[in-house]
Amino acid sequence: MKKTLSILLFISLLSVKALSQTAPNFKSLRYDEDYSYLKNDSTLNWYDKMKYTPLSKEGNTFISYGGEARFQYFYTKNETWGDDPKDNDGYVMSRFLFHTDFHAGKTFRLFAQLQSSLVDGRIQPSPVEENPLDLHQAFVDVNLIASENTKFTFRIGRQELMYGSQRLVSVRENPNNRQSFDAVRALFIKENYKFETFYGHYVASKREIFDDHFNKNTKLWGTYFTFNHLPVVKNIDLYYLGLWKRKSAFNDGVGKELRHSVGVRLFSTKEDWKYDTEAVYQFGDFWAKNISAWTASVNTSYKFSGLKLKPEVGLKTELVSGDGNMSDNKLQTFNPLFPKGAYFGFAALIGPSNLIDVHPSVSLELSKKVSFDVDYDLFWRQQSKDGLYAPNVALIYSDGTTNEKHIGNQLSGTLNIKANDFLNLRGEFTWFDSGNYLKEVGSGKDVVFAGFTAQLKF
Repeated sequence: MKKTLSILLFISLLSVKALSQTAPNFKSLRYDEDYSYLKNDSTLNWYDKMKYTPLSKEGNTFISYGGEARFQYFYTKNETWGDDPKDNDGYVMSRFLFHTDFHAGKTFRLFAQLQSSLVDGRIQPSPVEENPLDLHQAFVDVNLIASENTKFTFRIGRQELMYGSQRLVSVRENPNNRQSFDAVRALFIKENYKFETFYGHYVASKREIFDDHFNKNTKLWGTYFTFNHLPVVKNIDLYYLGLWKRKSAFNDGVGKELRHSVGVRLFSTKEDWKYDTEAVYQFGDFWAKNISAWTASVNTSYKFSGLKLKPEVGLKTELVSGDGNMSDNKLQTFNPLFPKGAYFGFAALIGPSNLIDVHPSVSLELSKKVSFDVDYDLFWRQQSKDGLYAPNVALIYSDGTTNEKHIGNQLSGTLNIKANDFLNLRGEFTWFDSGNYLKEVGSGKDVVFAGFTAQLKF
């Protein structure tokens, strides 16, 4: 019954029409949206008034409301390559977000957001998939400087964090439950320069109502610099991130983890030729061992804007370290910290640890509102003495005493439809051709995945 109701709600989204006279600019971080420009608009409709409701005569004190409804249907044949229980008819997931954003002039701000993540028909859902209702964000901003070109903000409370390409710190958009942190941040922005420093505790998702309490078991802190519009390299990120976990598990053992990550990222995303390169080195302590891990990634693409369908051809390669010797005093397995949950597509089969990945892709613009993407991933283990990890760094298979490195190849096709400024539709099909490693450590069956998503933002 719940599944039927969710599907009916999903179908009802297809009839939604544009609500605002001005196209909204929805952000990945909803708290980055600014609707104060509506103060001078005398033709506001009911939706515009929801985005900007003045509470003072001058209009500088105002409140804004917004949210999201997302419905998904997924079907997987041979989940975890045939080693998980069989699912005959798939499952439905839904996510609801609602926020309120109060501004008192340019100095003070209060942002709060509720999240409800539901699943129906799923065998053994995880807290990342099902979290009925909880306080997802609630923070206060105090702007110490708020001029036209310079802003210095102190922020404290529960909040989402997202840095760079979301390789290490992400909002975890694709899974059903987004992630947040109980954190303190200082943010400084001046023209083409941005600096942030923060300290926080990861909010662990739980499967009851309002039970995502303060978590003492996982801490994250760091400093992040971004320089934009530079000569030659265009844009650069420099950062340090620290992680402490009371209990971590790798193929090499289980124990406390203190890990430091230093990284650099060079990127340009506004021209036909795009590139995003990143390198990270990690050091620290795990259990009775020293950490020495690394990763390097190159992601480049070129868009042929003058051709029909404007094809964009891309190539991404990643080298992610694994542990080469379990008997020494080093842990060389890379920890991606808090990355995008569906790192290689919605199928979310593999995470970026102990991995070599070669990933060509082609994107086509079928119309102004419809695009089609094709990706082909080739996966190997970086070290044969280490195992295979999920996106959350959970160990799926150990090394299995096999020297086989080829994990498999993954072919994906994705159709994206922007129905209007508020509603986006997505269909995805993935086929994973299992390699020799999977066949030696498990059932090694090929995986077939199909998914459909409808996402409405307001």
